[in-house]
Amino acid sequence: MATTPSLGTAVELFARHLQYERSLSSHTVRAYLTDLRDLVDHAERLGCREPADLTVAVLRSYLAKLDTVGRARTTIARRAAAARVFTAYCSKKGWMSHDPGRRLGTPKVVRPLPDVLTQAQARAVLERAEQRAGPDAEADAGAIGVPEDAREDAGAANAAQDVDTISLARRLRDRAILEVLYATGIRVGELVALETDDIAWVRAVIHVIGKGNKERTVPIGQPALRAVEQWLRHGRPAFQTGASGSAIFLGVRGRRIDPREVRRVVYAATRDLPDAPRLGPHGLRHSAATHLLEGGADLRSVQEILGHATLATTQLYTHVSIERLRATYDRAHPRA
Repeated sequence: MATTPSLGTAVELFARHLQYERSLSSHTVRAYLTDLRDLVDHAERLGCREPADLTVAVLRSYLAKLDTVGRARTTIARRAAAARVFTAYCSKKGWMSHDPGRRLGTPKVVRPLPDVLTQAQARAVLERAEQRAGPDAEADAGAIGVPEDAREDAGAANAAQDVDTISLARRLRDRAILEVLYATGIRVGELVALETDDIAWVRAVIHVIGKGNKERTVPIGQPALRAVEQWLRHGRPAFQTGASGSAIFLGVRGRRIDPREVRRVVYAATRDLPDAPRLGPHGLRHSAATHLLEGGADLRSVQEILGHATLATTQLYTHVSIERLRATYDRAHPRA
């Protein structure tokens, strides 16, 4: 058997494997680390010191503890999956004589249907964002293109105008973010990573780097393209610094926008809609997928657009559409 690290060290080595060899996102790696460190803490309390000490009994006792303290079945299932991937890695490295995770069951999870906007609600979100950006945004934003030295010469008298310029730039950016998320169904991490040359303007597609560094090409509608063009032309220069690089979406300090800021933008946009669920960026992704299927798109095409590894994940949205169809039927049919 190979030289065996401690449990904690094995988890850190596993995290490096996920990041550098499997090219998983930093968010996914952090999620694995959180789950496995909790498992290690439980195992060490039982006297486990190295991977070989992780028997199936120890793993089952950990899941039982999670159930006892009231963790959701989805959480328990996720942590069981993390434990199985970890023990498979340890077994492959020769730190275990056999893989106990292969005998570890997973509690059955009834996956709840995601909250989505109706098509009318999605339209209201985007129309409101367009109004906030201003019908004459191109004319109003003309000052954004003024060279920096010219702005400095104007002196303090233009301070209020500068504030207005930043405010307008932010509204242009926020509108473009909402349009792109809904038009394409991409993940928040994929949106944040977009570069200016990822947009093929004539073909009306964007090139996305998804989970596991997998590339895909996603169609994008003309309203979203117009919103991005306005942001790039009239908004982005107000935020741009030497640290901006070629990132499409920037924060106010000029660096690539943070995912937390994108979530804030989406939460704020959906917050005041009557009867609408409070959604983040993934809610717009769910909504886009559901509306594609409601519009007649086939499941395989939606799978490709979303970048799902399996069709089973995409099929969830067919259930959303059926539930909404049933609700409409129940409201409208006299003998429902």
